Amino acid sequence: MVKVKQLTVPPETAQRLREMGFCEEKAIRLVHHHGNFICQVRQMRMGISRQVAARIWVEPMAQTAPSE
Repeated sequence: MVKVKQLTVPPETAQRLREMGFCEEKAIRLVHHHGNFICQVRQMRMGISRQVAARIWVEPMAQTAPSE
């Protein structure tokens, strides 16, 4: 899991991504990355091109250990 830090895409693309829930400080999960990137945002999976993915800055989220 990663957290979106910044969208450095054109404003109209950033707006569309935000409308779909792909916005700053939100957690996303990379599902598949051959060709296009398939990401899970909340309960929805969406595909983005390599060009768009390269312009989205993310940071890893801290992993929590499962409780026993």
